Amino acid sequence: MAEASGWSQDHFSCVICLDPLKDPVTTNCGHSFCKDCIAGCWDQEDPKGVYSCPQCRQTFTPRPVLSRNTMLAEVMEKLKLLGVHSASATAPAAQYAGPGDVECDVCTGRKRKAVKSCLVCLSSYCETHFGVHNDLTLGKKHKVIDATVKLEDLICSLHDKLLEVFCRTDQTSICMLCAMDEHKGHDTVSATAERSYKQEREFPAAQMRCKQSIQAKVTEVSRLKSALNSFKISSGRAVADCEKTSKEMISFIERRFSEVIKLIKDQEITETDQDERFIHQLEQEIAELKKKDAELGRLPQTENDIYFLQVMQSICSNTEAELPTKFFIASSEETEKAVSEMNEAFKDLMNSKMSTLIERVTDMKVFLPKTREEFLKYRKSLTLDSNTIYPWLCLRNGKRHVSWTTARQSYPAHPERFDSRPQVLCNEAVHGRSYWEVEWEGPGVKIAVAFKDIERNGSGTKTLFGGNTHSWCLTLSKSHFYFQHNSTEIILSPLPYLSRIGVFVDTNAGVMSFYCVTDTMQHLHTELASFSKPIYPGLEVNNGSKVAFCL
Repeated sequence: MAEASGWSQDHFSCVICLDPLKDPVTTNCGHSFCKDCIAGCWDQEDPKGVYSCPQCRQTFTPRPVLSRNTMLAEVMEKLKLLGVHSASATAPAAQYAGPGDVECDVCTGRKRKAVKSCLVCLSSYCETHFGVHNDLTLGKKHKVIDATVKLEDLICSLHDKLLEVFCRTDQTSICMLCAMDEHKGHDTVSATAERSYKQEREFPAAQMRCKQSIQAKVTEVSRLKSALNSFKISSGRAVADCEKTSKEMISFIERRFSEVIKLIKDQEITETDQDERFIHQLEQEIAELKKKDAELGRLPQTENDIYFLQVMQSICSNTEAELPTKFFIASSEETEKAVSEMNEAFKDLMNSKMSTLIERVTDMKVFLPKTREEFLKYRKSLTLDSNTIYPWLCLRNGKRHVSWTTARQSYPAHPERFDSRPQVLCNEAVHGRSYWEVEWEGPGVKIAVAFKDIERNGSGTKTLFGGNTHSWCLTLSKSHFYFQHNSTEIILSPLPYLSRIGVFVDTNAGVMSFYCVTDTMQHLHTELASFSKPIYPGLEVNNGSKVAFCL
């Protein structure tokens, strides 16, 4: 009804809390506010006893006695009965300040999001209170900015003044009073002048570095995702192989034991048949002997001497006949003992092999030492292979030092020699966890690892460390350094001149890391890769440079 008559809810809202008026009171200038809002506002006024209207800024001395606006209070009650809700209840949630937003300094209760900040009033305002600010400062030149940062970040914490000056000596923003006191005699310019200077001179380079850093990290994320995907695929294959192998082992054991069981059962049938025939034969002989025994018992009663002698001779000759062949029944104790011994031997073998398997699986975890002492546990002594060295490189110190030379060396012809790149591989392959250090000086070098089958002839990327899928390298110079693999470069954050570099490789986990060797081992770069074949450390030595293995 209020809106239908040409009035909006704002006409019945307190400009302090922005809610519908509660217990409205009117000041001497005629403006109405919630009783609690105006009382709270004046309680925070200047203690000199001067009070002002929050809407028109008219001042009063002494503090006015506020009277209840009876007519407005009755109107608010009727509007409440008619269903006109509070402005705050119907306001979109996006209008209220959340974490990280700049709050309106005038709002009470739940604060709204500030849209503008006044650098003269040193206050931030929501859209409604900014309108009030403009009405009060009409015709006055107040500098207003978007409320994107909190005003306290733009105000000097010592003098509560606006930060308008930049001290180049201390590289910090200060106020005018700071420039006259704490920073007196320093090289100071206006904040506007410093911004213009840095925006013209430093901003493009900073923006370029930021973009390069973003690109480097995007590339790194992509490589890490690829490595993680490869690791998941590899883990899946390993699990499948374990399951397949366990099933094959179980099937093999069941098949061999089935053969043994069949052999035992066949032997049981054969032995049982033989033993039963032997028992039957013995029983028949026992019956015959019993008959003869009975006949012998009656023989002394006969009167015929000839008959007695004939029977005696017949019985005695038959009783002395050979017994049937004897069979010896094999005992199952020997079989049980053999099965038990095989079971124990199998358990011992499985425990031994399973321990080795678990150790290898554990070694596949990504592991990076922290201190140099931890790295040195995996130190690898390396020597350079004279069959691979470029003819204008010279070996010294037991093939552990290489440098550029102006004279071609008299190395014998060899198919593994780099003929167009100043490169050389080591004699030793690295496997598992290995660590080595090199010291270098000169215009620039490359510290690399490569498969043995990297190309040696020609000047294309196929022979260049880091220019193909067969090699990885860290390129170093006095002004920059970067990691390179398959012709993709990752520019690393600039650091001071690095003279000693440590390399840590874990071929099982597919990890290689480069460090600046200090007490804290400053990390340079870590790369995840799949080392499907043995890898060999390598070096590239540019004109005027030299490198030496330290461990």
